[in-house]
Amino acid sequence: MASHQHPPHGAFHNRKFSINRNTGIPRPARRFSIQEPSATEASSKIHRKFREAHEGHLPHAGLDATRSSTGVIWCSEQAGEHGFFEEPEKWANLGQGAPEVDDEIEGCFPRPQHLDISVNSREYGPTAGIKPLREAVANLYNEMHRQGKESKYTWENVAIVPGGRAGLIRIAAVLNNAYVGFFIPDYTAYNEMLSLFKNFAAIPVPLSEEDDYHIHPEKIAEEIARGTSVIITSNPRNPTGRVVANPELAEIQDICRERATLVSDEFYSGYNYTSNCDGTTISAAENVQDVDEDDVLIIDGLTKRFRLPGWRVAWILGPKEFIKAIGSCGSYLDGGTNVPFQEAAIPMLDPTLVKAEMKALQRHFCDKRDFVVGRLREIGFSIKLVPDSTFYLWLNLEWLPGPISDGLNFFQACLEEKVIVVPGIFFDLNPSRRRDLFDSPCHHFVRLSYGPTLDILARGCDGIERVVRKFQALEAEGAYGVPKAPSPSRTVGEKEPHTVPSAGGGEREKDEELHLL
Repeated sequence: MASHQHPPHGAFHNRKFSINRNTGIPRPARRFSIQEPSATEASSKIHRKFREAHEGHLPHAGLDATRSSTGVIWCSEQAGEHGFFEEPEKWANLGQGAPEVDDEIEGCFPRPQHLDISVNSREYGPTAGIKPLREAVANLYNEMHRQGKESKYTWENVAIVPGGRAGLIRIAAVLNNAYVGFFIPDYTAYNEMLSLFKNFAAIPVPLSEEDDYHIHPEKIAEEIARGTSVIITSNPRNPTGRVVANPELAEIQDICRERATLVSDEFYSGYNYTSNCDGTTISAAENVQDVDEDDVLIIDGLTKRFRLPGWRVAWILGPKEFIKAIGSCGSYLDGGTNVPFQEAAIPMLDPTLVKAEMKALQRHFCDKRDFVVGRLREIGFSIKLVPDSTFYLWLNLEWLPGPISDGLNFFQACLEEKVIVVPGIFFDLNPSRRRDLFDSPCHHFVRLSYGPTLDILARGCDGIERVVRKFQALEAEGAYGVPKAPSPSRTVGEKEPHTVPSAGGGEREKDEELHLL
């Protein structure tokens, strides 16, 4: 969706009309919108499907269909209608937030092909996880992030959970009556975590596109000053690919200390390209003064940086009192983590092995990032800042022809070319759907993952280029009204210097030809 001129605060007299989410037919005076949907949105089939799925269909007794799927799952379901599940090998899935899982990355250790299942692992396991794995996690963080510090993590500071979502739900279950601050944009699953429980109130904190969605310490201080006592964020950040590192991270933790609980989602901690790809990982554990007094909860696992999303083995670190409660609530929430996979995970957490693994991982994914950024810039996308972490790109679509200049319609067009991306609107977290989706600042973005293998990335970029060229050609022919004139700032053959972080972590100057848009 093209950018809109937003009216001043309080200008509610400019409210236009709404869309009936079941029929797609306009209706008068919705409560929250201060602008009307574009003609493209009002007539778009994919927009109607999105609205129907997220406001619910006609109710069945006892069923709330709006709980059925989160963003990435919804995108996969739509792709399934185009044949994705029948022939996934012919698709480029750049939507799923998963890294490649093959044993082909140079320098990475091979993953187990078989598990030795002990007799003990046939029994129910403790809902906080088996002690040997909890010890291994504590040791890893002490070696990687707490060298020379008096306060160390022990196994009692660790709970093992069956995946990141389960970990987030456990954390939500033990929070007290509080205001919980979350940032926009951020990880889609926070929506469900912040909607399901009534023991706290979720408070959105929008970040500025002009400021590259950076979380400044001053922003944290402002939120705490107005009463927020829990802050949750991914770091490194999904979907923007930016990281809050020291000294700013340490300053944020100093502000929170004894005033607010910081929940740090660090699943992308290994995908750090800010330190010459030397294997350094990002973690709030570095700045914790006392592991039992600092209210810092860290969640991570095997899913992303160990490239084992199917194992569903993750962990939470924090003060013993928190961890005891988090471990106990697993008895009624999820039942605990698969014991054989817990046992198999223990040798993977040897600090020396992990350091070498992270170094190889960072070099490989940094190269993939540079490949995708280069291809997208050749197509015409403007990527102002190259991500310094994760394996995501947050793409602005405003420059594209009108019919594909918003995330949902671009997603739909990509499906026709067997490419999956995720519309940006899913990252505009909206717990309990209190805000209007048409007012979303994320509407004209998509998230693209460079997690898959290089051949899939190349296929995906080829498909995206076909989509863009097709609609540019139609626009040039006047299919959408007056033919679009060339941008005065971008002409054929014009060169624009820019810097791209290299795999070594430095910057290399690069001139690239900008194509006629």
